[in-house]
Amino acid sequence: MSLQATSTLARPWLTGMREAIPLLGGYVPVAVSFGLIAVQSGFGPWEATLISLLIYAGASQFLFVGMVAGGAPLWLVVAMTLLINVRHVVYAPNLAPMLGQSRRWPWLMHGLTDQVFAVALHRLPQLPEAQRPGWFTGAAGLAWVSWVAGTLLGAVAGDWLVSRWPLLGQVLPFALPALFLALLAPRFTSRRWSLALAVSIGVAMLCTLAGHANLGIPVAAACGALCFYAVRVPTPRQGGDDE
Repeated sequence: MSLQATSTLARPWLTGMREAIPLLGGYVPVAVSFGLIAVQSGFGPWEATLISLLIYAGASQFLFVGMVAGGAPLWLVVAMTLLINVRHVVYAPNLAPMLGQSRRWPWLMHGLTDQVFAVALHRLPQLPEAQRPGWFTGAAGLAWVSWVAGTLLGAVAGDWLVSRWPLLGQVLPFALPALFLALLAPRFTSRRWSLALAVSIGVAMLCTLAGHANLGIPVAAACGALCFYAVRVPTPRQGGDDE
């Protein structure tokens, strides 16, 4: 066994960090955008950073600062933030069989995001059980640190960056949708996934057109999941994949 392979096996957290690096191309621009928007909404730089450090909820953070800035009651802010993050209930049954008996998992779940989940769902089954907590620590930890650092950068220097490069102001709002599209695109090669995703997209668009964009997120996710588990697409005779 090579020295590099031995080092990788001894330090699975380092492997997790290396394999999470591609996520940073989406995390950092979105985090910078959040930091900038939070400051423009009346939050201080350290308040914006603490939101990313403690809540760490991606799209829900944008909703959180927007509702607080708009004067929404606290109970509604909390309810809507939790409602958008209810998708994590779907993640648990998929990851649970791979987590093993380590007591570190409950603490590590703070670092579970949509993107980390997508990578972990593919990567954890390939690793020995003893290495999975370490790998997840490295991958989720790097994503978390990059999100917090990006938020701080956006909160402190976001206005300067946008004034110096005006195009950033137009590009940053598309960073989050682009990140999700990059994760979803490979699934469109499967008929079953394509049908479920098409249903989710259709329901989300209908809810948005009806003026219920925030409600459309959990409703679209539920409809897509129901479609995925309820509909069976026949496998073609040659080279087909319904999964």
